[in-house]
Amino acid sequence: MEEADLERLLDKVVSRAIEAYAVQVPSSLPPALTTVEFMELLKISRPTATEVMKRPGFPVNREFGNPRIPTGLLLRWIDENTEWVQKNAGKEFKARRRKHATG
Repeated sequence: MEEADLERLLDKVVSRAIEAYAVQVPSSLPPALTTVEFMELLKISRPTATEVMKRPGFPVNREFGNPRIPTGLLLRWIDENTEWVQKNAGKEFKARRRKHATG
């Protein structure tokens, strides 16, 4: 394989990986949400927000003094943790989702 061919192949693979894992965040939303912004976005109370942010696997960053929720990771978390999908989607649908996520 020529070097140029290998470079094109790697570019294609990397582009697919980025597309599969990138979450499109609407430009109207900030890259990271404060607790208040998170509550307002989902129209939930502070106790509910606090409970959700304590769940294992929930994307919250506490390194900035106050919790921040990365918006793209939040949208992905919502998609992956939607109860209807978990209960109703068949194995084929879940396999297609995994395949799309991995390219």
